[in-house]
Amino acid sequence: MFELGVAQLRERMARGHLRSTEVVDAFLNKAEELQPQIGAFITLNRDSALARAEALDKLDSEQRARMKLFGVPVAVKDNICVRGGRTTCASRILSNFISPYDATVVSRLADEGAVIIGKTNLDEFAMGSSTETSCFGVTRNPLAKDRTPGGSSGGSAAAVAAGCAACALGTDTGGSIRQPASFCGVVGLKPTYGRVSRYGLIAFAPSFDQIGPITRSVEDAALLLEVIAGFDEHDSTSVRQPVPEYSSLLEGNISKKRIGVIREHLSEGITEGVRRNVESALELLQGLGATIVELSLPHLEYAVAVYYILGTAEASSNLLRYDGVRYGHRAKNCSSLADMYRKTRGEGFAQEVKRRIVLGTFVLSMGYYEAYYIKAQKVRTLIIEDFKRAFAQVDYLAGPASPQEAFKLGEKIDDPLLMYLSDIFTIPANLAGLPAISVPCGLTKEGLPVGLQIVAKPFDETGLLQVAYALQLAYNTRTGD
Repeated sequence: MFELGVAQLRERMARGHLRSTEVVDAFLNKAEELQPQIGAFITLNRDSALARAEALDKLDSEQRARMKLFGVPVAVKDNICVRGGRTTCASRILSNFISPYDATVVSRLADEGAVIIGKTNLDEFAMGSSTETSCFGVTRNPLAKDRTPGGSSGGSAAAVAAGCAACALGTDTGGSIRQPASFCGVVGLKPTYGRVSRYGLIAFAPSFDQIGPITRSVEDAALLLEVIAGFDEHDSTSVRQPVPEYSSLLEGNISKKRIGVIREHLSEGITEGVRRNVESALELLQGLGATIVELSLPHLEYAVAVYYILGTAEASSNLLRYDGVRYGHRAKNCSSLADMYRKTRGEGFAQEVKRRIVLGTFVLSMGYYEAYYIKAQKVRTLIIEDFKRAFAQVDYLAGPASPQEAFKLGEKIDDPLLMYLSDIFTIPANLAGLPAISVPCGLTKEGLPVGLQIVAKPFDETGLLQVAYALQLAYNTRTGD
């Protein structure tokens, strides 16, 4: 059952060839077995998951047939609320917070028969690129346990890559779905900003954050997106756009597509293993009939700086709510209210989160607001205009999801700037609110996966998935899979 795609697994359970309890128990057993080695999960929900599976097994065939994810074991990143369980954001300040409600995406999964088996590990408050800053310990890459799975959705990517969950949800603020998908050899999709509701997602930077699927195939990503996408009145940033049946629209014909390659993304700064596999993937797309066009987006060189000004500013504002008054950790033995605030936040937040709060507070402060924050917003607009000009010439953009393959644990943790540059290729899509996907496109000489990032116009997830699917089919044909 661990080799089946989501649709196949669901079909067997819906037809009664497999019981949901049998499947969920098997995935839980595997997750528990691998947890000491990988650390993909913060919480495993054995009792509630099996109770849910038992209830599903009692449904009749008509009820089963209506559910797109009947009995499918799903892992959810632990910054997305699931009612009645812990939602920690991998932080001491929320280490015992119990969610009073379900996120909209969780409700939509449940409506389609999915079973939430656990909450996955992440960088604290999703601020990181290696899943090393969690107060619950690091997550290891299941393909190379001395290396990072990427971040911040490293737990979700590791859980899917290791077969501990049939699929997972992650969140992407600056690349936190696509970069770990690339490192773990799985598929990671960041939808268009507004395509998926953020209600119930604990905010890091609300003008960037998006929830999306991490799966083992493009077909599974299409099905999961189909379930979680759509307008939500609880989220003022969600958009009233029809949601296509992505899973039924996949096709391998891309002969009339024009695919742009961003010149700056294949220049200096990427490893030889990444360059070789990405160039091979582009040749493969060309062989499938796509036209490859080289482009330049002149303002991309400012993307990382813009992101770490605007993102930290939003984070600083959002994290003001964690003061020990209403929920979360509260420091003891405080001499005053101000002392309680200071000690609570000092004890509750770790170094990287503190760093971003300080930086965000600085760029919003009097005397620096216009010099940094307002200027960054203007450059963000220039980057958006760069993309608009590019999409006037091509249908999609393609390039590396990350400048390097999975790096070793501890390699960058003491150098924040070096860590920030891990997201240099993924950040621009978040700045512009564009849909983007990372698809496996080969292995380095060391056997480490490389992901090809494909970016599309706003709300063109259908076309994005079709290009990704065509590439996946070509690789499967080449390897005989």
